[in-house]
Amino acid sequence: MFTKTNAALALSLLFAVFLWGASNTGTKHVVASWPPIWTGGSRFTCAGLILLLLLRFSKLLGQTTKLTSAIQWRLWYRGGLSLAVYVIAFNWALRFTSASHVALYLGCAPIWALLWEGPSVKNLDGLRRYGAALLALAGLVVLFQPALKQGSDGTWIGELLGFSASVLWTVYGRECRQLAEQLSGAEISAHTMWRAGLLLLCLSAFELYPTHLIWRSDVLWTQVYCIVGGGVITFWIWNNALRHWDTSRVLLFNNLIPLSTMSWSWACLGEPVTATFWFAMLLVFAGVLLGQMKFQSAQDLRSNEHV
Repeated sequence: MFTKTNAALALSLLFAVFLWGASNTGTKHVVASWPPIWTGGSRFTCAGLILLLLLRFSKLLGQTTKLTSAIQWRLWYRGGLSLAVYVIAFNWALRFTSASHVALYLGCAPIWALLWEGPSVKNLDGLRRYGAALLALAGLVVLFQPALKQGSDGTWIGELLGFSASVLWTVYGRECRQLAEQLSGAEISAHTMWRAGLLLLCLSAFELYPTHLIWRSDVLWTQVYCIVGGGVITFWIWNNALRHWDTSRVLLFNNLIPLSTMSWSWACLGEPVTATFWFAMLLVFAGVLLGQMKFQSAQDLRSNEHV
């Protein structure tokens, strides 16, 4: 039943999608002036520390867990490291291609997660996974093809990095799922964010050495928004929704992030919206939706009839 609570959750998730689209566009604007690794390092360090403070001094994100040495080590070399590698690919992809394209690549992450779980063609569920993957891959081919025709402008590098970011985001999600056996979603995000940020800040020394930061007000305030609006606020909304709804239901709203990013990029950065992007987005959306469907075989249906 769609109650007032469900309506409020749906509206809050739509607002989070709106904020994420602006954050993706804002990051595209920032990396045009700041080194990509430094941009990610400063953002995730600040966002992680803010989340830690909220966990420590408020109840908005739930209770805190005492970290054992084993969990702390795992947060470093599994959670933080995988998030840091993802951020490098994501931010550098934004340097070479449009924000809407990168967001659409990330929209394929649920498909890679399904395949990682062990696809099989022996039942309807296995066929569903392969069908979803083929639809998503068809969308990515459509999205990637124009970059190959443009020659040496570097766009294809951004497309390749965007695809890599979607796979790396899946890797990070799998690490988070394993960490969820000991920690809440809020704790995982907070602890992995600041660790990833610190690793990125160390690497950013290689970016900052031959250059200097441009301290323009528009870049600085956009980065502040990406930290607060695209990190802390959106995470709180997402975590709150996961307390009331199934994960698959919440993930459906992920499909709207490329559309939100495209709208923000068109309005703020003047990025063109092509027919190729629309066609690719429809194929990717169809693949993701098919991947989230549940089918039952005839044998399973007969078994349920006897229960």
